[in-house]
Amino acid sequence: MLSAMTAPAGTPRARDLGVPFDGTQGPANAITDVPGVEVGYVTLSDGPVQTGVTAILPRGRDGVGTACAAATFSLNGNGELTGRSWIDESGSLALPVLITNSHAVGTIHRGVVDWVALEHPAVAAQWMLPVVGETWDGYLNDINGAHVRQEHAAEAIMLAHGGPIAEGSVGGGTGMNCYAFKGGSGTASRVVAHGGSSYTVGVFLQANFGKRSELRLAGVPLGRRSAAPNPMEESDWFSRDGVQQASVAGAGSVIAVVATDAPLLPGQLAAIARRVPLGLARTGTTGSHFSGDIFLAFSTANAGAFGSRMPAGPATDADRDTIAALPWGHIDAFFEATVEAVEEAVANALVAARDAVGRAGHASYALPHAELRAAFSPTA
Repeated sequence: MLSAMTAPAGTPRARDLGVPFDGTQGPANAITDVPGVEVGYVTLSDGPVQTGVTAILPRGRDGVGTACAAATFSLNGNGELTGRSWIDESGSLALPVLITNSHAVGTIHRGVVDWVALEHPAVAAQWMLPVVGETWDGYLNDINGAHVRQEHAAEAIMLAHGGPIAEGSVGGGTGMNCYAFKGGSGTASRVVAHGGSSYTVGVFLQANFGKRSELRLAGVPLGRRSAAPNPMEESDWFSRDGVQQASVAGAGSVIAVVATDAPLLPGQLAAIARRVPLGLARTGTTGSHFSGDIFLAFSTANAGAFGSRMPAGPATDADRDTIAALPWGHIDAFFEATVEAVEEAVANALVAARDAVGRAGHASYALPHAELRAAFSPTA
């Protein structure tokens, strides 16, 4: 087991290879640029086991139980994000967000319950609806094996930190593929000015979607130009695995989490979540029917508001949530930041990934860095 927390020194990201992006990035160009947000990984990479767990903590470990305004959006429902019904009902999120593989959702759900019960018993004393998302890593990973365990949820949470974080084949993204290249975990951020203040929009996504011919970055059709091998789409691996039908190009999923410290209402965050597909579309995807594309947005502002716990006694005149919110008329800059950060997060996941061989000898090849440099060099 490997728990890679930060990228090795000198590891390039998409910008380093010449890919141009709009907007102003935060210091780490990551979701952790939003103050208080932390990310932790457990990476399981050993032969046929290519999987893991990612934990995103909106307010860090000590802030579990303090609600954030939140909302979700599903572009295509062939996937899972547990706890969505309560987020959509209450407009709030008070627990860590975990992402893993499709067949480990129940295991990690139970693991979150165990961790909260141990570390935050007052939160666990009422009800918990953990938020666990998934994408399918069964091409590289022995997905039906019990390799992800309940304790991996706690480990990922305890390893979470702010600042720069690793990308590519780490955490829940370990066994994932994107545009038939090696995919995985990716992140980016944008700084948004609002009067004399500035806010951050950060994105984290687990990229496991798209067919090779669709991929384009900054408008350049890289997928159809690439010389990288494409065994996921050009071989009959699905049939060789004993399935009667062929695999479908573009099948997979993407879970995206958008965080901000801007004071936004749940309805405004729902609008933010609905903009995630626009950033994905910039990278080429048309949204396969066999791809579960589900998105969550939350705001760390207004701490102490949006809570929904059983009251200690009868209502009083002091029982009020006082909430500051930016006006709808100034929200377009946050839409723009979301779209830009989503596009770059996908590119960063692809650039950080490395060639991998998993179960049954299945291979996945990374997007060649030389092809990116050539495509975006001044003489290209």
